[in-house]
Amino acid sequence: MPSSFLISFIARIALLAVITTIVLVCISFMSTSAMAREAPIVLVAHPDVATNGLNTDTTRAIFAMRQRTWPSGQAVQVFVLNNNDPVHARFAKEHLAVYPHQLQLAWDRMVFSGTGQAPNLVSDQEEMRERVATTPGAIGYLEREYLDDSVQVISME
Repeated sequence: MPSSFLISFIARIALLAVITTIVLVCISFMSTSAMAREAPIVLVAHPDVATNGLNTDTTRAIFAMRQRTWPSGQAVQVFVLNNNDPVHARFAKEHLAVYPHQLQLAWDRMVFSGTGQAPNLVSDQEEMRERVATTPGAIGYLEREYLDDSVQVISME
């Protein structure tokens, strides 16, 4: 017959396991809820841009500053948020399938070699919308909540 000490020990281990499971489920639920609350990020362009959609490779080439024109031949002006901005990180990972530091390395390589330039840096999404709306050939990205009629949404295929 087991001693009362052993029964007490097993009960405490079982209670600890239940509490740990509850905590892990709560953390998982909270992180899932936070991700669900993040607004989708969309590509936006100046209203006069003739392109309505871009594939992932073309979008990646434009934001890596390797492609300097729209498919119509119009010059592209790229606008991005700071590397530390969570929206920039999400855009790079979700839409371009690269990390922000990889984009920065590509931009730095072009600038230092003299073969290209870095994109235009903006401080926040309001400035992004304003600069894209007022710069011919501009492209950028915004969370849906920042959209208005001053920019057009470019679909990604």
